[in-house]
Amino acid sequence: MKLKSFNYFLGLLIIFTHLSAMGEEKIDIWKNKKKTETESSIEEKTKIEKKINLDSSQQIEAPSQIQIQESSEISADEAKVYGIYDPENFNFNLNMWSSTKADDLRSSLKRINKIELSRSSKEILEAILFSFSYPPPGMSEKEFVDLKINWLIKNDRSELIESFLKQNERFESKSKAVQYLVDKNIASANIKEGCEKIKFIDAKIKDSYLEKFKIYCLVFNNKKSEAQLLLDLLREQSQSSKFYDDKINFLLNVTEKTNINKVNEKNLLNFYLSSITIPKFKYEPTNKTKPEIWEYLNAANLIKLEDASDKEKLKELEIAANNGQLDKNKIFEIYKQIPFNLNALINAKDNYQSLDQSDARALIFQKYLLSEGNKNKIEYLLLLEELFKKDDLVNVYSKFLSDKIEEIGVKNLPEKYQDSAKARIQSEDDALLGKVKFNDKILHQSKVIKYFIEGEDKKKTQKDIDRIFKKISKNKKYFVSAKDLALADALIKDGFSLPSNFKYEELSKKFNIPKNLLKLIDTDQKAFLALKIVEIIGEDEPYQLDSETIYFVTNLLNKMNLIILRNKVLNSALPLRT
Repeated sequence: MKLKSFNYFLGLLIIFTHLSAMGEEKIDIWKNKKKTETESSIEEKTKIEKKINLDSSQQIEAPSQIQIQESSEISADEAKVYGIYDPENFNFNLNMWSSTKADDLRSSLKRINKIELSRSSKEILEAILFSFSYPPPGMSEKEFVDLKINWLIKNDRSELIESFLKQNERFESKSKAVQYLVDKNIASANIKEGCEKIKFIDAKIKDSYLEKFKIYCLVFNNKKSEAQLLLDLLREQSQSSKFYDDKINFLLNVTEKTNINKVNEKNLLNFYLSSITIPKFKYEPTNKTKPEIWEYLNAANLIKLEDASDKEKLKELEIAANNGQLDKNKIFEIYKQIPFNLNALINAKDNYQSLDQSDARALIFQKYLLSEGNKNKIEYLLLLEELFKKDDLVNVYSKFLSDKIEEIGVKNLPEKYQDSAKARIQSEDDALLGKVKFNDKILHQSKVIKYFIEGEDKKKTQKDIDRIFKKISKNKKYFVSAKDLALADALIKDGFSLPSNFKYEELSKKFNIPKNLLKLIDTDQKAFLALKIVEIIGEDEPYQLDSETIYFVTNLLNKMNLIILRNKVLNSALPLRT
């Protein structure tokens, strides 16, 4: 009897142990792509922690400096999705590309890459591209990630590359992304900060370039014994080179001098090593010089015009500055160095026309610096603008001119110069939205829009709707614009009641929405529709679009429940701002 009891309890113990083990077994919910929509929704909410909560009126923000850290919040291998943002932040989901053909995505991005996108367009595009999602059918995970990384590199979005690296532990092009960050630090001549980011270069990344940078950082931080060990290992693997060995041996004090004094431009690290090891280093950049080398030369102050009479060299530097390769301020520093006698400076307006174009600009620039009185200053500034335009070098000068006019102050100039001076001001914040000025006489500028801009209480907003619509209906001459309809459409979408005498359906019939875009709604191509809207907005801010375009863009976003992106468009397009 005792034996039977023992066997009974032993059996129960085995059963419970087995059940417990089964409960602890890991389930990969990311790899099972055939789950129901309900299960998928739950998994999305529980598997992805929210990364950035972007308010509809805010831009996508990221760290202003490169700060590299390891992260294991979402394992890219495990998840099979790659991104930065929780898709729910923008009303997307993990399957946002599931109904879109890979070729359609490729073609759209190819067109977008040819456009100089506005700030708002870039923010919307980044929300689309960097929300965690599966790739579209017909596109491999590798191509999908490469597409994202290549876009970030092309657009110099180092802070977003860092965010991507933090949140996607393993992907095939990781070494390319890390090398970009490494080169950004070298190019800025900030090696100390670059070496502090070395933790991204781990055993998972097998890349000789990054290993060489790691070894140099050990030398830089005076950890020479560790550097020697890694260098020996690199040589054993045949991953080093004659050039690199020569430079590191010299820096390690293994050799008394470097034996290779020819500048190596193969990559930025080699160029940097050349610059710090070659005695009296001198390098003349050309139009074929790589952008990252130009950037390093600028940052390290290695571009100088030793002979002010070398006009050909000066012209080369002016062209480089105009093309964005050389710091534009360098040109004005050179202009200061060109010698002119006192008579030439006194009679600059008469003498400049007989000079070489570069000398003419230098003379007028120096005359501007010596001028007293705002009238004289603006005259020389505008004359200098003409001289830059004459040689198609306006990019060198436009920002300088804008800054100097702002320093003087438009109101401090003679009245006849004020309009032209104001038109030349280029503010870095041109794209930023100003303060809203409400106008209750016009529906889309009224206090009703506080709901979208400030998050006004729904009850208060409904009262404003009733009041404003009543006021407008009394004005028999009031014309309901496309912007008014865009607002009305958004209010209806968000559950507000409009007065029965406001015939929205009837009024909206006079505006046609492109059929190819409506088709994307029928086929549930939410992400691709948003991408098409980026194409439509393009280089403009939403407030620069015509009223009809604003209406059909917001209407499409409403139909696809892309409310966050819709609010971003509305906040730019509708209000009157100061």
